[in-house]
Amino acid sequence: MDFTFSPEQDAFRARLRQWLRATKAEIWGDTDEPVGGLEDAADDARWARLMRYHRALHDAGYVALHWPRQWGGAGAGLVEQVIYQDEVLAAGLPLYGANIIAIDRVGPTLIALGSDQQRKRYLGPMLTGEEIWCQGYSEPNAGSDLASLATRAEVRPDKFIVNGQKVWTSLANRAHMQVLLVRTDPHAPKHKGISYLIVDMRSPGITVRPLVQMTGEAGFNEIFYDNLEVPRENLVGELNGGWQVSLATLMYERISGGARHPVERMLEDLIALAREVSFEGMIAARHPYVRQRLAQFAIEVRCLRLTRYRALTAMMREQGPGPESSFGKLAATELNLHIQLFASELLGPYAQLAPGAVGALQNGRWLGRILSARANTIAAGSSEIQRNIIGERVLGLPKG
Repeated sequence: MDFTFSPEQDAFRARLRQWLRATKAEIWGDTDEPVGGLEDAADDARWARLMRYHRALHDAGYVALHWPRQWGGAGAGLVEQVIYQDEVLAAGLPLYGANIIAIDRVGPTLIALGSDQQRKRYLGPMLTGEEIWCQGYSEPNAGSDLASLATRAEVRPDKFIVNGQKVWTSLANRAHMQVLLVRTDPHAPKHKGISYLIVDMRSPGITVRPLVQMTGEAGFNEIFYDNLEVPRENLVGELNGGWQVSLATLMYERISGGARHPVERMLEDLIALAREVSFEGMIAARHPYVRQRLAQFAIEVRCLRLTRYRALTAMMREQGPGPESSFGKLAATELNLHIQLFASELLGPYAQLAPGAVGALQNGRWLGRILSARANTIAAGSSEIQRNIIGERVLGLPKG
Protein backbone atom coordinates (compact mmCIF):
# COMPACT_ATOMS: atom_id res chain seq x y z
CA MET A 1 0.00 0.00 0.00
CA ASP A 2 1.22 3.49 -0.87
CA PHE A 3 1.01 5.75 2.20
CA THR A 4 2.08 8.95 0.46
CA PHE A 5 -0.51 11.70 0.10
CA SER A 6 -1.36 13.76 -2.95
CA PRO A 7 -1.10 17.58 -2.88
CA GLU A 8 -4.91 17.73 -2.69
CA GLN A 9 -4.96 15.38 0.30
CA ASP A 10 -2.21 17.33 2.05
CA ALA A 11 -4.24 20.50 1.46
CA PHE A 12 -7.33 18.82 2.94
CA ARG A 13 -5.32 17.86 6.03
CA ALA A 14 -3.99 21.40 6.44
CA ARG A 15 -7.47 22.94 6.15
CA LEU A 16 -8.95 20.42 8.56
CA ARG A 17 -6.15 20.82 11.10
CA GLN A 18 -6.51 24.59 11.05
CA TRP A 19 -10.30 24.33 11.42
CA LEU A 20 -10.06 21.89 14.32
CA ARG A 21 -7.52 24.04 16.15
CA ALA A 22 -9.60 27.20 15.73
CA THR A 23 -12.90 25.50 16.60
CA LYS A 24 -11.48 23.82 19.70
CA ALA A 25 -10.08 27.11 20.94
CA GLU A 26 -13.38 28.89 20.27
CA ILE A 27 -15.52 26.34 22.12
CA TRP A 28 -13.21 24.97 24.83
CA GLY A 29 -10.59 27.68 25.13
CA ASP A 30 -6.83 27.56 24.72
CA THR A 31 -6.06 24.04 25.91
CA ASP A 32 -4.12 21.02 24.72
CA GLU A 33 -6.21 18.72 26.93
CA PRO A 34 -8.52 16.23 25.18
CA VAL A 35 -12.08 17.45 25.56
CA GLY A 36 -13.52 13.95 25.84
CA GLY A 37 -16.73 12.64 24.41
CA LEU A 38 -19.93 11.46 26.02
CA GLU A 39 -18.54 10.22 29.33
CA ASP A 40 -20.55 12.74 31.31
CA ALA A 41 -23.54 13.74 29.23
CA ALA A 42 -25.32 14.69 32.47
CA ASP A 43 -23.12 17.80 32.77
CA ASP A 44 -25.21 20.57 31.17
CA ALA A 45 -22.28 22.88 30.45
CA ARG A 46 -20.25 20.11 28.86
CA TRP A 47 -23.23 18.96 26.83
CA ALA A 48 -23.84 22.48 25.54
CA ARG A 49 -20.24 22.62 24.30
CA LEU A 50 -20.60 19.24 22.60
CA MET A 51 -23.77 20.38 20.85
CA ARG A 52 -22.09 23.59 19.75
CA TYR A 53 -19.19 21.56 18.37
CA HIS A 54 -21.60 19.19 16.61
CA ARG A 55 -23.32 22.06 14.84
CA ALA A 56 -19.94 23.46 13.82
CA LEU A 57 -18.93 20.08 12.38
CA HIS A 58 -22.19 19.95 10.43
CA ASP A 59 -21.91 23.49 9.09
CA ALA A 60 -18.33 22.82 7.97
CA GLY A 61 -19.33 19.60 6.19
CA TYR A 62 -17.27 17.31 8.43
CA VAL A 63 -19.94 15.61 10.55
CA ALA A 64 -20.43 12.57 8.29
CA LEU A 65 -17.65 12.37 5.74
CA HIS A 66 -18.27 8.64 5.36
CA TRP A 67 -21.99 8.88 4.49
CA PRO A 68 -23.14 8.93 0.85
CA ARG A 69 -23.94 12.35 -0.59
CA GLN A 70 -27.47 11.16 -1.32
CA TRP A 71 -28.17 11.08 2.40
CA GLY A 72 -26.38 14.24 3.46
CA GLY A 73 -22.84 12.97 3.87
CA ALA A 74 -19.71 14.06 2.07
CA GLY A 75 -19.14 10.82 0.17
CA ALA A 76 -15.46 11.15 1.06
CA GLY A 77 -12.89 8.68 -0.13
CA LEU A 78 -10.88 6.34 2.05
CA VAL A 79 -7.87 8.62 2.35
CA GLU A 80 -9.94 11.63 3.40
CA GLN A 81 -11.66 9.51 6.08
CA VAL A 82 -8.28 8.34 7.36
CA ILE A 83 -6.97 11.91 7.47
CA TYR A 84 -10.10 13.06 9.29
CA GLN A 85 -9.82 10.39 11.96
CA ASP A 86 -6.10 10.98 12.45
CA GLU A 87 -6.46 14.74 12.83
CA VAL A 88 -9.53 14.67 15.09
CA LEU A 89 -7.93 12.14 17.43
CA ALA A 90 -4.68 14.11 17.49
CA ALA A 91 -6.66 17.20 18.47
CA GLY A 92 -8.37 15.31 21.31
CA LEU A 93 -11.86 15.96 19.92
CA PRO A 94 -14.93 13.68 19.51
CA LEU A 95 -15.08 12.08 16.07
CA TYR A 96 -18.78 12.74 15.47
CA GLY A 97 -19.71 15.56 17.78
CA ALA A 98 -22.57 14.93 20.19
CA ASN A 99 -24.43 12.35 18.09
CA ILE A 100 -21.86 9.58 17.77
CA ILE A 101 -24.36 6.70 18.07
CA ALA A 102 -26.44 8.11 15.21
CA ILE A 103 -23.62 9.16 12.89
CA ASP A 104 -21.33 6.24 13.64
CA ARG A 105 -23.71 3.27 13.59
CA VAL A 106 -27.48 3.86 13.43
CA GLY A 107 -27.33 6.08 10.34
CA PRO A 108 -25.18 3.64 8.33
CA THR A 109 -27.49 0.80 9.43
CA LEU A 110 -30.58 2.64 8.17
CA ILE A 111 -28.82 3.57 4.94
CA ALA A 112 -28.04 -0.11 4.36
CA LEU A 113 -31.13 -1.83 5.75
CA GLY A 114 -33.85 0.72 6.50
CA SER A 115 -36.81 1.67 4.33
CA ASP A 116 -36.86 4.78 2.14
CA GLN A 117 -39.40 6.32 4.51
CA GLN A 118 -37.12 5.70 7.49
CA ARG A 119 -34.09 7.18 5.73
CA LYS A 120 -35.99 10.29 4.68
CA ARG A 121 -37.46 10.79 8.14
CA TYR A 122 -34.45 10.18 10.38
CA LEU A 123 -31.12 10.76 8.62
CA GLY A 124 -31.35 14.54 8.23
CA PRO A 125 -32.05 15.33 11.93
CA MET A 126 -29.21 12.97 12.89
CA LEU A 127 -26.74 15.04 10.92
CA THR A 128 -27.87 18.40 12.29
CA GLY A 129 -28.07 17.12 15.87
CA GLU A 130 -31.75 18.04 16.10
CA GLU A 131 -32.41 14.45 17.17
CA ILE A 132 -29.90 12.71 19.42
CA TRP A 133 -29.92 8.90 19.39
CA CYS A 134 -29.18 6.14 21.87
CA GLN A 135 -28.95 2.37 21.49
CA GLY A 136 -31.13 0.00 23.56
CA TYR A 137 -29.17 -3.25 23.50
CA SER A 138 -27.74 -4.45 26.83
CA GLU A 139 -29.89 -5.69 29.70
CA PRO A 140 -29.07 -6.72 33.29
CA ASN A 141 -28.89 -10.37 32.16
CA ALA A 142 -27.96 -9.84 28.51
CA GLY A 143 -24.75 -7.93 27.96
CA SER A 144 -22.10 -9.67 25.89
CA ASP A 145 -24.61 -12.50 25.36
CA LEU A 146 -26.96 -10.05 23.71
CA ALA A 147 -29.21 -12.71 22.16
CA SER A 148 -30.42 -13.58 25.68
CA LEU A 149 -32.33 -10.29 25.89
CA ALA A 150 -35.70 -10.49 27.63
CA THR A 151 -37.36 -7.14 26.84
CA ARG A 152 -40.55 -8.15 25.04
CA ALA A 153 -42.75 -6.54 22.43
CA GLU A 154 -46.29 -7.79 21.94
CA VAL A 155 -47.08 -7.70 18.24
CA ARG A 156 -50.31 -5.94 17.27
CA PRO A 157 -51.53 -5.29 13.71
CA ASP A 158 -50.49 -1.60 13.83
CA LYS A 159 -48.04 -1.38 16.73
CA PHE A 160 -45.80 -3.08 19.29
CA ILE A 161 -46.35 -2.97 23.06
CA VAL A 162 -42.96 -3.03 24.81
CA ASN A 163 -42.19 -4.02 28.41
CA GLY A 164 -38.78 -4.60 29.96
CA GLN A 165 -35.49 -2.95 30.85
CA LYS A 166 -32.21 -1.88 29.24
CA VAL A 167 -29.01 -0.83 30.97
CA TRP A 168 -25.61 0.78 30.19
CA THR A 169 -27.34 2.94 27.60
CA SER A 170 -25.14 5.87 26.61
CA LEU A 171 -26.94 9.18 25.97
CA ALA A 172 -30.37 7.91 27.03
CA ASN A 173 -30.74 10.97 29.28
CA ARG A 174 -30.19 13.26 26.25
CA ALA A 175 -31.66 11.20 23.43
CA HIS A 176 -34.77 11.98 21.42
CA MET A 177 -34.69 8.65 19.57
CA GLN A 178 -33.51 5.10 20.17
CA VAL A 179 -32.94 1.87 18.30
CA LEU A 180 -34.28 -0.91 20.48
CA LEU A 181 -33.85 -4.68 20.36
CA VAL A 182 -36.91 -6.57 21.61
CA ARG A 183 -38.08 -10.17 21.69
CA THR A 184 -41.14 -10.52 19.48
CA ASP A 185 -41.31 -14.33 19.41
CA PRO A 186 -40.50 -15.88 22.81
CA HIS A 187 -40.89 -19.40 21.40
CA ALA A 188 -38.32 -19.07 18.62
CA PRO A 189 -34.58 -19.84 19.09
CA LYS A 190 -33.02 -16.88 20.87
CA HIS A 191 -31.37 -15.42 17.74
CA LYS A 192 -34.54 -15.84 15.64
CA GLY A 193 -37.25 -14.10 17.66
CA ILE A 194 -35.72 -10.61 17.94
CA SER A 195 -36.89 -7.43 16.19
CA TYR A 196 -35.17 -4.04 15.72
CA LEU A 197 -37.38 -1.01 16.45
CA ILE A 198 -37.04 2.75 16.25
CA VAL A 199 -38.40 4.35 19.43
CA ASP A 200 -39.27 7.96 20.20
CA MET A 201 -37.79 8.53 23.67
CA ARG A 202 -40.46 11.16 24.38
CA SER A 203 -43.21 8.52 24.26
CA PRO A 204 -45.25 7.68 27.40
CA GLY A 205 -44.03 4.57 29.17
CA ILE A 206 -40.27 5.29 29.20
CA THR A 207 -38.32 6.00 32.40
CA VAL A 208 -34.58 6.87 32.25
CA ARG A 209 -32.27 6.75 35.29
CA PRO A 210 -28.62 7.87 35.00
CA LEU A 211 -25.97 5.58 36.49
CA VAL A 212 -23.10 7.32 38.29
CA GLN A 213 -19.78 5.51 37.84
CA MET A 214 -16.73 5.45 40.10
CA THR A 215 -15.20 8.18 37.92
CA GLY A 216 -18.04 10.45 39.03
CA GLU A 217 -19.42 10.57 35.50
CA ALA A 218 -22.95 9.62 34.49
CA GLY A 219 -22.71 8.73 30.82
CA PHE A 220 -24.61 5.45 31.18
CA ASN A 221 -28.28 5.00 32.00
CA GLU A 222 -30.86 2.33 32.73
CA ILE A 223 -34.21 2.48 30.93
CA PHE A 224 -37.56 0.97 31.92
CA TYR A 225 -40.37 0.33 29.43
CA ASP A 226 -43.95 0.09 30.74
CA ASN A 227 -46.50 -0.66 28.01
CA LEU A 228 -44.59 1.52 25.56
CA GLU A 229 -46.38 1.78 22.19
CA VAL A 230 -44.22 1.74 19.05
CA PRO A 231 -45.80 2.17 15.58
CA ARG A 232 -45.45 -0.79 13.24
CA GLU A 233 -43.71 1.36 10.62
CA ASN A 234 -40.82 1.79 13.09
CA LEU A 235 -39.73 -1.80 12.51
CA VAL A 236 -36.36 -1.94 10.71
CA GLY A 237 -35.99 -5.01 8.51
CA GLU A 238 -38.19 -8.04 8.94
CA LEU A 239 -40.28 -9.01 11.95
CA ASN A 240 -38.19 -11.44 14.02
CA GLY A 241 -35.22 -10.65 11.77
CA GLY A 242 -33.72 -8.00 13.99
CA TRP A 243 -30.66 -10.01 14.94
CA GLN A 244 -29.10 -9.50 11.51
CA VAL A 245 -29.90 -5.78 11.61
CA SER A 246 -28.37 -5.52 15.09
CA LEU A 247 -25.19 -7.25 13.88
CA ALA A 248 -24.78 -4.60 11.20
CA THR A 249 -25.02 -1.88 13.87
CA LEU A 250 -22.49 -3.71 16.04
CA MET A 251 -20.06 -4.12 13.16
CA TYR A 252 -20.20 -0.43 12.32
CA GLU A 253 -19.60 0.31 16.01
CA ARG A 254 -16.61 -2.02 16.20
CA ILE A 255 -15.06 -0.64 13.02
CA SER A 256 -14.84 2.75 14.69
CA GLY A 257 -14.02 1.17 18.05
CA GLY A 258 -10.39 1.16 16.99
CA ALA A 259 -10.66 4.84 16.14
CA ARG A 260 -12.69 6.16 19.06
CA HIS A 261 -9.97 5.30 21.58
CA PRO A 262 -7.25 7.93 21.01
CA VAL A 263 -4.35 5.64 21.90
CA GLU A 264 -1.87 7.67 19.84
CA ARG A 265 -2.69 10.70 21.97
CA MET A 266 -2.47 8.54 25.10
CA LEU A 267 1.00 7.37 24.10
CA GLU A 268 2.15 10.96 23.56
CA ASP A 269 0.93 11.84 27.05
CA LEU A 270 2.61 8.73 28.49
CA ILE A 271 5.96 9.67 26.91
CA ALA A 272 5.60 13.18 28.35
CA LEU A 273 4.86 11.65 31.76
CA ALA A 274 7.95 9.42 31.53
CA ARG A 275 10.06 12.55 31.00
CA GLU A 276 8.55 14.12 34.10
CA VAL A 277 8.64 11.38 36.77
CA SER A 278 11.44 9.33 38.34
CA PHE A 279 11.77 5.55 38.14
CA GLU A 280 14.32 3.65 40.21
CA GLY A 281 16.41 6.74 40.86
CA MET A 282 16.46 8.24 37.36
CA ILE A 283 14.18 10.07 34.93
CA ALA A 284 11.77 7.35 33.81
CA ALA A 285 12.28 8.04 30.09
CA ARG A 286 15.97 7.09 30.47
CA HIS A 287 15.34 3.78 32.21
CA PRO A 288 15.83 0.72 29.93
CA TYR A 289 12.67 -0.99 31.20
CA VAL A 290 10.53 2.09 30.63
CA ARG A 291 12.06 2.73 27.21
CA GLN A 292 11.33 -0.86 26.17
CA ARG A 293 7.71 -0.58 27.26
CA LEU A 294 7.27 2.72 25.43
CA ALA A 295 8.82 1.25 22.27
CA GLN A 296 6.44 -1.71 22.41
CA PHE A 297 3.46 0.62 22.83
CA ALA A 298 4.65 2.64 19.82
CA ILE A 299 4.78 -0.53 17.71
CA GLU A 300 1.26 -1.53 18.76
CA VAL A 301 -0.10 1.96 18.14
CA ARG A 302 1.28 1.85 14.61
CA CYS A 303 -0.20 -1.59 14.01
CA LEU A 304 -3.56 -0.35 15.28
CA ARG A 305 -3.52 2.52 12.81
CA LEU A 306 -2.84 0.10 9.96
CA THR A 307 -5.66 -2.14 11.19
CA ARG A 308 -7.99 0.84 11.08
CA TYR A 309 -6.89 1.59 7.52
CA ARG A 310 -7.64 -2.01 6.60
CA ALA A 311 -11.18 -1.81 8.00
CA LEU A 312 -11.85 1.44 6.16
CA THR A 313 -10.52 -0.08 2.95
CA ALA A 314 -13.00 -2.95 3.25
CA MET A 315 -15.82 -0.45 3.74
CA MET A 316 -14.78 1.60 0.71
CA ARG A 317 -14.81 -1.54 -1.40
CA GLU A 318 -18.48 -1.90 -0.39
CA GLN A 319 -17.87 -5.16 1.38
CA GLY A 320 -19.82 -3.92 4.39
CA PRO A 321 -18.75 -4.35 7.99
CA GLY A 322 -17.56 -7.85 8.79
CA PRO A 323 -16.14 -9.82 11.71
CA GLU A 324 -12.67 -8.44 10.95
CA SER A 325 -13.83 -5.20 12.60
CA SER A 326 -13.43 -7.00 15.92
CA PHE A 327 -9.65 -6.77 15.48
CA GLY A 328 -9.67 -2.98 15.80
CA LYS A 329 -12.01 -2.89 18.77
CA LEU A 330 -10.08 -5.59 20.63
CA ALA A 331 -6.65 -4.13 19.89
CA ALA A 332 -7.59 -0.54 20.73
CA THR A 333 -9.27 -1.20 24.07
CA GLU A 334 -6.65 -3.72 25.25
CA LEU A 335 -3.80 -1.39 24.26
CA ASN A 336 -5.51 1.50 26.01
CA LEU A 337 -5.82 -0.64 29.16
CA HIS A 338 -2.12 -1.56 29.08
CA ILE A 339 -1.11 2.09 28.62
CA GLN A 340 -3.23 3.16 31.59
CA LEU A 341 -1.83 0.39 33.79
CA PHE A 342 1.72 1.40 32.90
CA ALA A 343 0.90 5.05 33.62
CA SER A 344 -0.32 3.91 37.02
CA GLU A 345 2.98 2.08 37.53
CA LEU A 346 4.97 5.22 36.69
CA LEU A 347 2.81 7.49 38.84
CA GLY A 348 2.64 5.24 41.88
CA PRO A 349 0.49 6.86 44.59
CA TYR A 350 0.16 10.03 42.47
CA ALA A 351 -2.15 8.05 40.16
CA GLN A 352 -4.87 8.49 42.79
CA LEU A 353 -4.88 12.30 42.60
CA ALA A 354 -7.80 13.89 40.78
CA PRO A 355 -7.67 17.05 38.65
CA GLY A 356 -7.13 20.08 40.85
CA ALA A 357 -5.62 18.11 43.74
CA VAL A 358 -2.38 19.37 45.28
CA GLY A 359 0.54 17.49 43.75
CA ALA A 360 -1.44 16.02 40.83
CA LEU A 361 0.80 15.44 37.83
CA GLN A 362 -0.32 16.44 34.35
CA ASN A 363 -3.38 18.04 35.98
CA GLY A 364 -4.56 14.67 37.32
CA ARG A 365 -5.68 13.56 33.87
CA TRP A 366 -4.65 9.94 34.42
CA LEU A 367 -7.03 9.09 37.27
CA GLY A 368 -10.19 9.07 35.16
CA ARG A 369 -8.41 7.25 32.35
CA ILE A 370 -7.14 4.53 34.68
CA LEU A 371 -10.54 4.05 36.32
CA SER A 372 -12.40 3.77 33.01
CA ALA A 373 -9.87 1.70 31.05
CA ARG A 374 -11.24 -1.70 32.09
CA ALA A 375 -14.80 -0.66 31.19
CA ASN A 376 -13.68 0.10 27.63
CA THR A 377 -12.71 -3.55 27.17
CA ILE A 378 -16.27 -4.58 28.11
CA ALA A 379 -18.44 -2.00 26.31
CA ALA A 380 -19.56 -2.76 22.73
CA GLY A 381 -18.74 -6.44 23.20
CA SER A 382 -16.16 -7.62 25.71
CA SER A 383 -12.65 -8.63 24.72
CA GLU A 384 -13.60 -12.25 25.29
CA ILE A 385 -16.48 -11.94 22.82
CA GLN A 386 -14.21 -10.24 20.27
CA ARG A 387 -11.67 -13.07 20.57
CA ASN A 388 -14.43 -15.62 19.99
CA ILE A 389 -15.61 -13.76 16.88
CA ILE A 390 -12.07 -13.55 15.52
CA GLY A 391 -11.35 -17.18 16.29
CA GLU A 392 -14.58 -18.64 14.93
CA ARG A 393 -15.60 -16.29 12.11
CA VAL A 394 -12.24 -15.00 10.87
CA LEU A 395 -9.77 -17.81 11.59
CA GLY A 396 -12.31 -20.63 11.27
CA LEU A 397 -11.36 -22.26 14.56
CA PRO A 398 -13.80 -24.73 16.16
CA LYS A 399 -16.02 -23.49 18.93
CA GLY A 400 -14.69 -24.20 22.39
